[in-house]
Amino acid sequence: MTATPETTASVARTLTLVARDPARGSACSSDLTTGPWAFDAGLPAYGPGASQDDAIPADAPVQGRIPEEYQQASDEELHARIAAAKAALGDRAVVLGHFYQRDEVVQHADFVGDSFQLARASQGRPEAEAIVFCGVHFMAETADLLSTPEQAVILPNLAAGCSMADMADLDSVQDAWEQLEEVYGTEPDADGRVPLLPVTYMNCSAALKGFVGERGGIVCTSSNASAVLEWAFERAQRVLFFPDQHLGRNTGRAMGIELERMPMWNPRLPLGGNTAETLRDARVLLWHGFCSVHRRFTVAQIEQARAEHPDVRVIVHPECPLPVVEAADESGSTDHIVKAIQAAPAGSTFAIGTEINLVQRLAAQHPEHTIFCLDPVICPCSTMYRIHPGYLAWVLEELVAGRVVNRITVPDAVADPARAALERMLAVAPRQSVAQGAGA
Repeated sequence: MTATPETTASVARTLTLVARDPARGSACSSDLTTGPWAFDAGLPAYGPGASQDDAIPADAPVQGRIPEEYQQASDEELHARIAAAKAALGDRAVVLGHFYQRDEVVQHADFVGDSFQLARASQGRPEAEAIVFCGVHFMAETADLLSTPEQAVILPNLAAGCSMADMADLDSVQDAWEQLEEVYGTEPDADGRVPLLPVTYMNCSAALKGFVGERGGIVCTSSNASAVLEWAFERAQRVLFFPDQHLGRNTGRAMGIELERMPMWNPRLPLGGNTAETLRDARVLLWHGFCSVHRRFTVAQIEQARAEHPDVRVIVHPECPLPVVEAADESGSTDHIVKAIQAAPAGSTFAIGTEINLVQRLAAQHPEHTIFCLDPVICPCSTMYRIHPGYLAWVLEELVAGRVVNRITVPDAVADPARAALERMLAVAPRQSVAQGAGA
């Protein structure tokens, strides 16, 4: 495996060390050591990292430059300014941080978790005037859907989108649905099950959650995908699952569904590139979408990890391709990975297939274990990495001054059906605890 630097929770610091001395490791882009504001002006771009080569929609949000003082401030100054702003705001603001955020941001979060946990957390502080969501755009939209109308949801960097979410847009999904209705019709079977039900992964726009809600469908996360599919099959003969093909395929396979009954839907082709006969025999129709972070993990990386560490326990995220999931010892959500490491006996060795910020944080928090990322190349989520302490300091200090910037709002016409789809998810989901504090 490629050499890696000493364990540090900060991926930003690791990247700086690698840039100074390439013998310490390698990164997928030299631009990762550049401040994200360098990519804020001009045309939309995901930025350096795992999604850097993905096509971005022309109408994707652009942040625009934040004041120079936040770009030029040292880490220590930003830390002090964030802490002071939070102290001044008190209970008026709550900061939510996703597991994949850089460590310099996570340390200031009041709640840390995966997308499902943070969806719950957004409902847990109704007294807060503002929810500062350190994650990506679709997560902030979800927080707006689940919080009270009086609360302002703020995304520190508007360019923090998600390439997977962008792979399924409303027009393409509506077109697919119309084609499928021509094949299946709309009449339920003898058991009252409709021909097709939409299921969307949390990683999609509010508009698509609204599409799903209007048609009786449901949202899922990586924590509850199996329970959601079981719920859907009680009501429908088939499921259209988007945008992540890998979570859908891995979940369906674990439920015993044959691969040939889970065809891919390519929105650029008539009938998604399938025959009508293939579609009629399908149980799960998989959208042609993926996570660029988790697509980087390979079976060869697992084989290398096992060769170097015979006692290694390999855990990967279910957004990884099926051969990787099958080669691993287990797969599960980010919360599953965290809990598995917490519960392991001292001296355990883990090779983890998920975003590098979480993996390095876990390695730093658990020195009693050996923990490393399956991918030896440091390549964080491009859009999670767009949230920098400079942006967090900016939005918090604006709140102290009585100004709300970067507010994320979902129109009522979309919000009502989207909220219905989310509420169905929350009712079906297995119980999860919200990780509290920056150490979670």
